[in-house]
Amino acid sequence: MRASLKALESYGAVKIESVVNDANGVQLIQMLFDGLLESLSVAKGHLMHKDKIEKSKALTRAGRIVIGLQGALDLERGGELARNLFELYSYVTRRVLHANLHNDVEAIDEVHGLMSEIRSAWQTMPALVPPNRADQTRGAIN
Repeated sequence: MRASLKALESYGAVKIESVVNDANGVQLIQMLFDGLLESLSVAKGHLMHKDKIEKSKALTRAGRIVIGLQGALDLERGGELARNLFELYSYVTRRVLHANLHNDVEAIDEVHGLMSEIRSAWQTMPALVPPNRADQTRGAIN
């Protein structure tokens, strides 16, 4: 039984790595947003069930994802949009920290709503971004 579980976990890790390796930049950002939204939902569930340790783990993960998204911004080439996103991510990071420190469900809901809107915008990106050579080559292989 234990060996089966270990094999299943290994398969899941390989599958995730494969998906990440095959993703383009837009898809990677979308996956980060998906992970962020999932972490926020998990944190809210743990908070509602009074599991502060697991809530804290989920919010810490959410905060790391937001910081990663913020760090991926190209402030030189991204112009005003990148600067606005940088400020939004700074605000979201503060709200996640607040939610964690004060067990604030409303703050989690606020962040979830804000990030859901940004995630929705990223869903339209593939149609707006021309594929680069790597993506064209990958598409020809698949």
